[in-house]
Amino acid sequence: MGKDRGVTPSPPDQVISIIGPGMKVVGSCETGGAIRVEGMVEGNIRAGKAVVVGKDGRVEGDIFTQDAVISGTVEGTIRAESRLEVQSTSRISGEVFAARMQLEEGALLNGNIQMGKGVGEE
Repeated sequence: MGKDRGVTPSPPDQVISIIGPGMKVVGSCETGGAIRVEGMVEGNIRAGKAVVVGKDGRVEGDIFTQDAVISGTVEGTIRAESRLEVQSTSRISGEVFAARMQLEEGALLNGNIQMGKGVGEE
């Protein structure tokens, strides 16, 4: 139908998937790249590179990733194999496993925290 313009697709680990404001996903999400949640996810998220939950984003499920930046609400376990950033607007209820973590003043985190190399691994 259309012409192939010689554009090569990005490798899966470099793609950022976006769940936009007003969007609701029911079920698990999985990617080799990164996921940004500005809407709502009812299910687990597994991303090879990163998960970003925006200020108005909400996740009701577990997050498994290398790096995570949380500004919104998460109800579930977070496993960050490398780094977790919990911003001042975040609300987290559940267990947190991270090799390294940055926690900003004002964030609410209710649950158990385990930090150190290897704790983010399943």
